[in-house]
Amino acid sequence: MKIVKAKDYEDMSLKAAKVISAQVIMKPNCVLGLATGSTPIGLYKNLVQWYNEGNLDFGDVTTVNLDEYRGLPKENDQSYYYFMHTNLFDYVNVNPERTNLPDGTNPDAEQECARYEAVIQEAGGIDLQLLGLGHNGHIGFNEPADAFDKETHCVDLTERTIEANKRFFASADEVPKQAYTMGIGTIMKAKKILVVVSGADKADIVKEAFFGPVTPQVPASVLQLHPDVTIVADEAALSKCDLS
Repeated sequence: MKIVKAKDYEDMSLKAAKVISAQVIMKPNCVLGLATGSTPIGLYKNLVQWYNEGNLDFGDVTTVNLDEYRGLPKENDQSYYYFMHTNLFDYVNVNPERTNLPDGTNPDAEQECARYEAVIQEAGGIDLQLLGLGHNGHIGFNEPADAFDKETHCVDLTERTIEANKRFFASADEVPKQAYTMGIGTIMKAKKILVVVSGADKADIVKEAFFGPVTPQVPASVLQLHPDVTIVADEAALSKCDLS
């Protein structure tokens, strides 16, 4: 596990974007596992800028996203489909036919999860998976549990996650209560994993997830067992870790 210390959010976004751009340059037809949320936004802005400057080409890249809310249509401005298009896909030359997200409108959870798992396998697996880190240690929508979920599955969101997402919706009743997400096993099959973390409010969980015991009660802790993980975090997020 490699930890890259950044000065602040902007520095974290720059350093993490360099990791992804290096992957695209080294393997133009790579499969990128992408994440949503506020943390990767700055990273995506850097990638868009470098594309506009002629330094990056996404023409042969395939993308697979971690997760999607169940029940939200693509056009909803809180869907992760919408997020990816407004933050990255609409501004680079990625082939729309090579962008993949779980279909939140498919009511058949078993069918959709099997379909998405097959999509990842048919793409040849994930070369680099981008992850954020939830306050309770969740990655994707893999919440604290008694065991690590292996493959893409439908998950009931915890009250804390629903509460955290409430600010994005007109009312608490509109917040989706379920999501489709890659499983821990799916994530761990990625050849490389990049975790981005920012802010003092994440300091406790950073220490617990990456310096504590491996337990499904802290889903991100499983990343300690992966052979190629890079964590890019700012000083605030790393403030409670002993990196000496």
